[in-house]
Amino acid sequence: MNFQRGYHREDPEINLIPLIDVLLVILIFLMVTTTYARFSELQINLPQAEGDTAKEQPAKIEVNVDTAGDYTVNNAKLVVGTVEALSEALTRAANGAKEPVVVISADGRASHQSVIRVMDAARRVGYSRVTFVTQASVNE
Repeated sequence: MNFQRGYHREDPEINLIPLIDVLLVILIFLMVTTTYARFSELQINLPQAEGDTAKEQPAKIEVNVDTAGDYTVNNAKLVVGTVEALSEALTRAANGAKEPVVVISADGRASHQSVIRVMDAARRVGYSRVTFVTQASVNE
């Protein structure tokens, strides 16, 4: 039974105007509430200085350690490999330099204790700048 004679059902229609109005309100809200960084507010006048760069390199002491635990300090072979002998050799090799760089070149198979002796000798004579020489791996 059709109680609604002559009733024609309309097709649904999407009205985009309210959607556009809502998006514009959101856009205006975001523009008003967003803060922008202003770099021009911070006026900094940095000081100027003139100076020469360091003309001399820091003194460098090269210590080599081989697999047998023998030491050479600046290509001078040490007979005794004790910490005291290493300390004396490092002091002689520094030639009065205040803070030389101690460069340790140890063989990969050298004992850990041999390298620690060099580091301990450098600490005893007051040289805190110690570095190691390595080489890049071929497999990488």
